[in-house]
Amino acid sequence: MSLVELIARADVRGLAGSGLACLDRCVPLLDGDDEVLRPLWAALSDDAGEGHGWADGLARVRDRLAGPDATGEDEGVLLARRMLAAAPAECSGAGIREWADACSVAALRVHRLLDPAADTAARADVVRREGGVEGRTEGSAQGRAERLSPLVAAELRRQVTVLEVLAGHGPAGLRRALEVSTEGRRVLRAVVSRRARGRG
Repeated sequence: MSLVELIARADVRGLAGSGLACLDRCVPLLDGDDEVLRPLWAALSDDAGEGHGWADGLARVRDRLAGPDATGEDEGVLLARRMLAAAPAECSGAGIREWADACSVAALRVHRLLDPAADTAARADVVRREGGVEGRTEGSAQGRAERLSPLVAAELRRQVTVLEVLAGHGPAGLRRALEVSTEGRRVLRAVVSRRARGRG
């Protein structure tokens, strides 16, 4: 099943967890520590999956990750800031689905921007998501020929895994989703660090 299909079928917890995991992996771009999003993960752990405490947690996270004026910031940083800014105050309704979908696209773009193996041609991340983990679109010769760069391919796999474990295990899947996100965050933190050293 493709990433787009998984998002379309996800429940509230799956959508919120998916969007949150995308944001979590991009936290290194916002100079956030590994625990900064814990209040939001905790809000998803209640049995009902309704995100009690989400609004309060979101306010605390935004306060901690408040950055300078966006003028002059890299595109990847701006994308991460927009993910956080767009997070809905209520963990329900159409807003959470739109946010999860937007976070998916933004996180893939962030990883493509940071991947030294990625080409510079403009690509449609949403179309690639429709092709599943392999990043190909069924029935399209062009899609079948396209290959994702390593960092983007790994991010796509993580997004699929998070949605699958949350769909299959409910609250119990949060731990695995967090583990997947933590792994991705460490990878991105290393990439950001190498990039900063290269610029220095």
